[in-house]
Amino acid sequence: MTVVSVALNSQLNTPEAVGSRSNVVLTVRDMLVSKAASVSLAENVTVHGGVSEAAVVAALATAEETVGLGAGLPRPFFLDVSLPSLSPATLWLILPYSLTLAAVGLIESLMTLSLIDDITRTRGSGNRECIGQGVANIVCGFFGGMGGCAMIGQSLININSGGRGRLSGIVAAVCLLLFILFLAPWIEMIPMAALVGVMFMVVIATFEWASLRMLRRIPGSDYLVMLIVAGYTVVMHDLATAVVLGVITSALVFAWNQARHIGAEIRFNEFGSKIYQLHGPLFFASVRSFRDLFHPDADPDDVVIDFYFTRVYDQSGLEAINSLAELYQQAGKRLHLTHLSAECRELLDRAGNLVVVNVSEDPQYHVATDRILPTQHLRNASAPPVNA
Repeated sequence: MTVVSVALNSQLNTPEAVGSRSNVVLTVRDMLVSKAASVSLAENVTVHGGVSEAAVVAALATAEETVGLGAGLPRPFFLDVSLPSLSPATLWLILPYSLTLAAVGLIESLMTLSLIDDITRTRGSGNRECIGQGVANIVCGFFGGMGGCAMIGQSLININSGGRGRLSGIVAAVCLLLFILFLAPWIEMIPMAALVGVMFMVVIATFEWASLRMLRRIPGSDYLVMLIVAGYTVVMHDLATAVVLGVITSALVFAWNQARHIGAEIRFNEFGSKIYQLHGPLFFASVRSFRDLFHPDADPDDVVIDFYFTRVYDQSGLEAINSLAELYQQAGKRLHLTHLSAECRELLDRAGNLVVVNVSEDPQYHVATDRILPTQHLRNASAPPVNA
């Protein structure tokens, strides 16, 4: 296709081109020239309030002479430009853009890592990838280059082509460097139509076609999140903010659903105490449902609330427990709370002697990590001690 476009551009007359362009079949170089000319014209609009046809022709001519893919080896940026003063005002100006770029890069890299892990049935280290990406972007910025991140499309094509190790990524980077140093004139001849076709093939290869068969099984809330993220990205061209809105929407939907899943099994023990065995999370959204489970005026003089199957997640849940304890205190009844965590006990200390917390039966909560103990360490830990 590149050979055909070169032949057409050499045979067809220049007046047949669109927008005072030199080529009839638009190529990569035409795209670069148009972008550079658009930036120059935007600056003229800002300064002069408008542009003339002569200014457009001049901008295109200047871009034709100066723009290209060819470049040399990178060099430290401070050899070509002077460093700005790193005042608080300058740092405050840079901060929003740096956070946005970092968020977009990390989100896309972690999404790519998760997708590749599912395909290859492996488990990558998200922390290592994020640290490596950050260090690489700092080094790249030191040489005046643009930051980067993992790409879902290229990664999927790489995996589908049989690439599994890091050598494939190194080969891609070296080839890109060779294109810039030696093969730039050839790359600039590639027609835009070919790039459009390549992008369509990438979309076809990366789209999860199996999801179409699950359209009726996916909850409506998931559709809402997808529409919000996609719509905001298309309209505002801000992926980072769109992801934040998607996360907030998902969190609100999750809170709404979990708020309806709190309940209690009621039974009586041999001493006549009424026992509420709670089930479900206790947090800000489920506080009202939690309060509706209890009837201090109708309950017996001794009430037990068992939190063995319940976890208190935030301050609102703790305050709801404390308020309930005060209601039982005002009714002159004793309330026993069992299987509470240390955070709950600290808050409920102010309820007085009527609140009895069973400390000995409090569960231990563990957090899963990526650390895997070596087999030898596990064997040593399980071995019985040797007496001297």
